[in-house]
Amino acid sequence: MINARFDARKVRGAAALSTITIVLFYMIAQLVGAGALIQLLFDIPYWVAVLIVGVMMTIYVLFGGMFATSWVQIIKAVLLMAGMIIMAFMVLWQFNFNIGAMFTEVKTATSHGANYLNPGLKYTEPLGTLSLMLALVLGTSGLPHILMRFFTVKDAQTARKSVITATWTIGIFYILTLFLGFGAAIYVGESEILAANPGGNMAAPLLAEAIGGNILFALICAVAFATILAVVAGLVLSGASAFAHDLYGQIIKKGRISERQQMLAARFAALGVSVVSIILSLGAQYLNVAFLVSLAFCIAASANLPVILYTVYWKRFNTTGAVSALLAGLFSALILVSISPSVFSPVEGAALFVGEPIFPLDNPAIVSVPVGFLAGYLGTILSKEYDPKRFAEVSVRAHTGFREHK
Repeated sequence: MINARFDARKVRGAAALSTITIVLFYMIAQLVGAGALIQLLFDIPYWVAVLIVGVMMTIYVLFGGMFATSWVQIIKAVLLMAGMIIMAFMVLWQFNFNIGAMFTEVKTATSHGANYLNPGLKYTEPLGTLSLMLALVLGTSGLPHILMRFFTVKDAQTARKSVITATWTIGIFYILTLFLGFGAAIYVGESEILAANPGGNMAAPLLAEAIGGNILFALICAVAFATILAVVAGLVLSGASAFAHDLYGQIIKKGRISERQQMLAARFAALGVSVVSIILSLGAQYLNVAFLVSLAFCIAASANLPVILYTVYWKRFNTTGAVSALLAGLFSALILVSISPSVFSPVEGAALFVGEPIFPLDNPAIVSVPVGFLAGYLGTILSKEYDPKRFAEVSVRAHTGFREHK
């Protein structure tokens, strides 16, 4: 949609920069999780586990491409939902399917006591919780590896059905995580979870081992690895595509690029994204993957979402507004995170650096998302550029799926 309405190279460049940034943060999260999983399974050093997983995934992406990525995502979605349902069923079975009894039990299962069930345990400020929710809810619509899936369906009607199915599936998935979290607290224990991984990333596999033995443990580990593989494959493809098509093809080569050159650029970009992500993830062992994922969601909500919504619904929106929204949303999120409690903490080991944070919230979405929307609005109204014909074409595509063939 953005390319259909704006053919300016600067829009493509800003969008590619946002995409690659999101891909890197999300890739780090996946590799940290995969490294912790392999470390737990084979009792090898974390850095060796990350290198093994990183090399395997890079080879898979380079030789498998979009077709292989699509199939692994389909298979992992089925396996993931099956594994979640089995584990949630077994946890509830322990309490004779009495949810109230499970809530009563979890009150004494952690060092937090009854406060474990109260909001504000992790995010002590209600504003912090709201900011995180904004990032997670709005960011999904702007994640590049999610958006690129729409290119794999035959028409707009199929895409709409896919979104409805995915929304229901995701909703059920997140409800089931409640039972898994409580089950891990009760049957694994807080100290054992943190001993396996300081970020708490191995709670689900440890729960599977506790309630289902080695068979369920192996199944959940396999599902987790397949999930990481699928996500990483999509991320690498979207990052490589952004570099090869937009940065290299349209900006560096100014559109004068052959299909073979673009393919080679995409392969080198995929390799580059993988290598950078592996190097960065080696130093992120003790970071919780949930934080890294929420940061990627925050950037997507702050930079990509305003441009998508303005492109589809605002006739006046123009190139200046698009570039302003992308850059303002991206850099506001990055700057605020760099001075947040996630990076600076007075307690040694609680964050990357020791010091007092300037910005009080772990996730800055409550500030950076409005900044992105405001920048897009101001950039548009302060610019004289206006092309209603382009908006009409995009509006027809968005609502009907019809595309003119020349």
